[in-house]
Amino acid sequence: MTSQAKSAFNFTKLVVGDLEKSHAFYTEVCGLEVWARIDSELKGEPFAEIMYKPQAPGGPSFVLVQFLNIPAPAPGETILGFLTPDLDAFIARAEKAGGKMLQPIKTNEEHQVKVGFVTDLEGRIIEVVETLQK
Repeated sequence: MTSQAKSAFNFTKLVVGDLEKSHAFYTEVCGLEVWARIDSELKGEPFAEIMYKPQAPGGPSFVLVQFLNIPAPAPGETILGFLTPDLDAFIARAEKAGGKMLQPIKTNEEHQVKVGFVTDLEGRIIEVVETLQK
């Protein structure tokens, strides 16, 4: 019997069109902290990325990446999810930073959450969830 090493989800990379503007948005709105910046290439195509520290011990990290000679994918191909203690404040920060609220906040009593959807500067969707107090 062969043994296989267990794997674990470790990071998400979001391909963006403007690395520095996206970096400003995600640090201002989501409070992310830079872990490292990397310049490299994939199949001969140069890219730059910003890696952020995990927001929970042992949790996954978030990475912004910009291919320097290839346009970013169209918005809607990815939905990011963030958990927040104050959904209204998160949405206000997103709008102040240039994002847009997509629809009014909805409360789901069955799952004890409030959910909102905003976009980042490039129109990518962010689903934001606040757990309701029981």
